[in-house]
Amino acid sequence: MPVTKPEDQSSRTSRPELVASPEASGADTTRPAVSVVVPCFDEESSLETLHGEICEAFEKAGQTFEVIYVDDGSGDQTPQVLAALHEQDQRVEVIRQRRNRGKASALAAGFTHARGAVICMVDGDLQDDPAELPPLVEQVQRGDHDLIVGWKKQRNDPFTKVIPSRVFNWMLRRLSPAKLHDFNCGLKVLSADVAKAAPLYGDLYRFLPAFAAAQGFAVTETPINHRPRRHGHSKYGAGRFLRGFLDLFTVLLLTRFRFRPLHLFGGFGLVFMVLGLSVMTYLSALWFGGATIGNRPLLLFGVLLFLTGVQGIGIGLIAEMIGHDRRGRHDDLTPARRVLSHRPGGGNE
Repeated sequence: MPVTKPEDQSSRTSRPELVASPEASGADTTRPAVSVVVPCFDEESSLETLHGEICEAFEKAGQTFEVIYVDDGSGDQTPQVLAALHEQDQRVEVIRQRRNRGKASALAAGFTHARGAVICMVDGDLQDDPAELPPLVEQVQRGDHDLIVGWKKQRNDPFTKVIPSRVFNWMLRRLSPAKLHDFNCGLKVLSADVAKAAPLYGDLYRFLPAFAAAQGFAVTETPINHRPRRHGHSKYGAGRFLRGFLDLFTVLLLTRFRFRPLHLFGGFGLVFMVLGLSVMTYLSALWFGGATIGNRPLLLFGVLLFLTGVQGIGIGLIAEMIGHDRRGRHDDLTPARRVLSHRPGGGNE
């Protein structure tokens, strides 16, 4: 069904944010079972078709749902198309970012606004098939998994994106507790608890499965149908992969060494200290043998290695003190807990 654009959009598009109010629009205020979060940036040609596919999929499955579109500062007609969808469908919520802030910010806004116990992530470019969402939602609702990630087994993208992505995923599999083939697939289904615990800033949304697995959530993947892009072009360039490889160090620190930073920094420090001591021991033996070592570059190199090792251990100790001062050892694991209780209101947290 074609979207009819309202005659006067000036007042709507001039506002920095569009946040729909169920009470003001007369929508049913009962909590939906599923929230579908769609981050979009310059996707005016895709949104109407995507919305129809989402509605068809969940209506056939008999699931109550809401669709939260987060416009990440689009410069085309995306705000007008979303405003029209909101007026036509009471299940549509629209959030408009003041400017383009990136996918992580858009997802964080959508997760905060979501009311469903299960949240679905879908990109706005029509490459993900919403028909695959309801069966995955049922698995999360049954408690089989906390996060299900789509695996683009047959990927319809140019090789310039496929090859770097495979290298990136290969490296992340070895650093992350989640052993997945495709960490960055735009189609994901997760519980609200995972969304609450997700560190969404910068480009860390790509590492959501790694963080969830490190916090004890049940993470799995499933092959999905990856469709060719119908409209527009990819919004990500080569710089995205460079940032991704740098962010691998952040993942390593926050998943494996978050509660024991001394093991990371101190480990490197001990290696450098041992190397420095070895070099200086060798030079000391030469000095006792009568050789002159004061003008040898190796002496400065050995001292530099030793001092670098001392600094590494010092940084690790300072990180340990900061961590103990700011929080308890297990405070951030609360969202990953499940409690079975006979007390009133004492069910799953």
